[in-house]
Amino acid sequence: MIGQAMHHDRQAILHRLHRIEGQVRGLAQMVSDERYCIDILHQVQAVKAALNRAESAILKDHAACCITEAIATGDATAQRDKFNELIDLFEKLRK
Repeated sequence: MIGQAMHHDRQAILHRLHRIEGQVRGLAQMVSDERYCIDILHQVQAVKAALNRAESAILKDHAACCITEAIATGDATAQRDKFNELIDLFEKLRK
């Protein structure tokens, strides 16, 4: 879930996600058209790379907004919660 932290680059991220959505529709059409498997796989790789870039942008925004705000408050509980969210995320990525 993106949450309230998407302050700075929401439009850029939404634009990126809409492009990815179009790429996925294109992939479905390629499968439907029985295109060559390697061509489809190249497009799958492109979608995965685009999703990775979107994920990175969202993570950067989270760090710039939520984590920075938690640090600025001086609230140790809020800081610990944000830190634990990141640790949980990175643990899921490793699986």
